[in-house]
Amino acid sequence: MILKGSQRGGARDLALHLMKDENDHVELHELRGFASENLVGALNEAYAQSRGTRCAKFLYSLSLNPPPSEHVSTRDFEAAINMAEERLGLSGQPRAIVFHEKEGRRHAHAVWSRIDAQRMKAVQLSFDHRKLNAVSRELFLEHGWQMPRGLAETHERDPKNFTLEEWQQAKRAGRDVAAIKSAFQDSWAISDSRQAFASALETRGFKLAKGDRRGFVGVNRDGEAYAVSKWVGVKARDVRARLGEPDTLPSVTERHAEHANEVNRRLNELKREQDARSEAERLRLAAEKRSLIAAQRAERRFLEEQQQARAAMENTQRQERFSKGLRGLFDRITGERKRVAEQNRAEAYDALLRDRHEKDALIFRHLDERKALDQRRTVERERQTEVMRELRTDIRQQSPQKDLNEARREELAEKREQLQRSRARREGRSLDL
Repeated sequence: MILKGSQRGGARDLALHLMKDENDHVELHELRGFASENLVGALNEAYAQSRGTRCAKFLYSLSLNPPPSEHVSTRDFEAAINMAEERLGLSGQPRAIVFHEKEGRRHAHAVWSRIDAQRMKAVQLSFDHRKLNAVSRELFLEHGWQMPRGLAETHERDPKNFTLEEWQQAKRAGRDVAAIKSAFQDSWAISDSRQAFASALETRGFKLAKGDRRGFVGVNRDGEAYAVSKWVGVKARDVRARLGEPDTLPSVTERHAEHANEVNRRLNELKREQDARSEAERLRLAAEKRSLIAAQRAERRFLEEQQQARAAMENTQRQERFSKGLRGLFDRITGERKRVAEQNRAEAYDALLRDRHEKDALIFRHLDERKALDQRRTVERERQTEVMRELRTDIRQQSPQKDLNEARREELAEKREQLQRSRARREGRSLDL
């Protein structure tokens, strides 16, 4: 049953819309908590109460649409409305229920007043769509209706009805029992045949197989078998009625081997992808290194040219301090020339120290940039090595039929590769760059 709700105002318009005779049949089924005996008057009462608050959307309107092929009793509609009312936090609020019938289909509308008359405040409705989706899913599962795929693929419902045995089995498999139960129940709800159920299970990580006791089981990639009837929550005869007999299905061992082969193929694909990413990253870092070195060399040439030009200019300025002609001869006699020469030497030395300091500062910055690049290279290399090691380990573990000597040869090859990388780094010629 699909539930859609919204907060709104417009009491009179909503009432007139719900009672329009464009449907084959319209029934005002219930008025609760209102003094009026008609829908327009009842919803206008909610509007009158809302005037004492700041709430503009004082009504909550809910539509309930069962599957087209299902005949839903009035009692089931009421139960669904009560469940929604409780989840939304509207218990005890004034309520109206209207049934519509058109073209052989019956659906319901429920309208609540959000105004709490005791506190004169509107009931807060948070995450109402999420709550209604959860109620809708539970209704589909409870009645055994085929669930719409879009609704089944949400992960908001948390199945709570599981046994200690189911919990322990899920813990052994390292999976959440609620997620496992939801996977089986969702697959069952959206399927009407063995093929559809098997496909739905497979998209959720399980393969349909023949159990040891001639029953249907779902097998995960770890080889853990889950009885379909138990995890769906239906009787074994209902499972056989929909799925037939399991005799033609592969065994648990065969399904586990299929899982292992599929996972192994995917892991090998991931290894090839990782190899390509590693090579691309190596080339990128190599290009970054070349670009950094070129930029640093350009900066150093520029600084050197600047310092040479400045030194020439300053040297000219210092030489201009010496007097020429008779004035120069007089300066020699008085010792002024000697004083100027000493001043020039001191300034020239200070200029040399300044230039060296500027060059050192530039070199130190370049060293820091190079160290940062080398550190990123090291981190990336270690990360890639760890990823590849993990992939190789997983591939070996997912290949139970693999020859042990071949696995040993791969392990030795990996160790040789690590040794070569270590030796290359010591010699200053990284194999990665």
